[in-house]
Amino acid sequence: MAAPRPDDGALSRIDAIRVVARWMETGEFPDRMLGGVPPFRRGFVMDLVYTTVRRARALSFALDGFVSRRPAQPHAWPALLVGAAQILDMESVPDHAAVSSTVEALKFLDGPACTGFANAVLRNLLRNLPAVRASLAAAPLALRSSHLDEQVARWTARWGEERAEALCKWDDAPARVTVLSLPGGPSVPQLMAAFENAGVAARVHPGAPSRALTIPHGSRVDALPGFSEGLFAIQDPATLEAVRLLDAKPGMRVWDACAAPGGKSVQIAARMGGKGSLLATDCWRDRLEPMRENFRRFGLGPAFARIAVADAKRASPRDLGDGPFDRILADVPCSNTGVQRRRADARWRFSAERLASLAETQLAILENAALRHLAPGGRVVYSTCSVEREENEDVVEAFLRRHPDFRLAASAALVPPDKECDGAFAAAIERR
Repeated sequence: MAAPRPDDGALSRIDAIRVVARWMETGEFPDRMLGGVPPFRRGFVMDLVYTTVRRARALSFALDGFVSRRPAQPHAWPALLVGAAQILDMESVPDHAAVSSTVEALKFLDGPACTGFANAVLRNLLRNLPAVRASLAAAPLALRSSHLDEQVARWTARWGEERAEALCKWDDAPARVTVLSLPGGPSVPQLMAAFENAGVAARVHPGAPSRALTIPHGSRVDALPGFSEGLFAIQDPATLEAVRLLDAKPGMRVWDACAAPGGKSVQIAARMGGKGSLLATDCWRDRLEPMRENFRRFGLGPAFARIAVADAKRASPRDLGDGPFDRILADVPCSNTGVQRRRADARWRFSAERLASLAETQLAILENAALRHLAPGGRVVYSTCSVEREENEDVVEAFLRRHPDFRLAASAALVPPDKECDGAFAAAIERR
């Protein structure tokens, strides 16, 4: 069978359908499956994948009205989801392209047997779009916002329906690209002027006007002036809370215990001015290469910043070698409920059982870091990108009850859509 022409839009849909199908089959992280997509179409493929994964429940509800039985071909249902995502949630995609290019992609992947069926379903969806939108609008919050019932029920019980709906809407909006300035680097006005000279219309981030700005969706980050020189970082301002509470200073010994891909390490290093030592570790070896690339781009050499594999829950002083540490950042694995618009698949892994399991791991990491690796008079910052109390305040309170020789020095919590930032929690803990 002949491959689609490179200029007809089908190739992007083929890439996206393959990723969605693999995600549905294996539960792998979609962002890690995009590496093989050529850079010149990766942005659109990422939009297709993330929108489909993010809106999977609502899209299935919309399609089920036109499908008596889901097709058996391996890529047919993923293709229908990708097509429905374009029709319902991607206004920039013309309707004819959403249907024809998606059907052509399915024909390439699964052959012609189900293309007529897929074409009919997507065209029916188009013809009945007002009624479908009305049905979604009348559905319960969890369904219309494409979240799990359990998660929305928890948020509603904690904050009320209005706040829960605002958080769900935030999760469903495409994440903006946010640029952070670095201590000692170009200021926000200087970066904005450089971007505008390059034809990129940036705007100051309302949640961190002195440190951050946003650039239009779809912009090529690696083409921005100053990117290759490491003059700025691509991060949400919420990440600054943990770095601020860590308060690393020149000459200190610092351990970033769960560091990949290294964004917070870069901010910490900028505060240290290249003086002292920074150890950045992660327990997954395959996550070290993106961190090494970050360090190379920002000029962090091995004489100052070292990268190593280490399990923060079990690592001994002998494993790390550079301690004890004046500052430790324990940015622990979490449910990602504060960054679900960036981690589109995180909402589908949420459960109370998983929260309980994560909390055990999080407390173990905090205890190992603070009890075995923190220097006298030092500070450990415990942080997550979660908005769940079980992973945040409860873990810190459990640690302090078990270890009364430590005290809570300060804490910060962000819950979207406050300050138009991602969700984050950070707590600075010191020995009494």
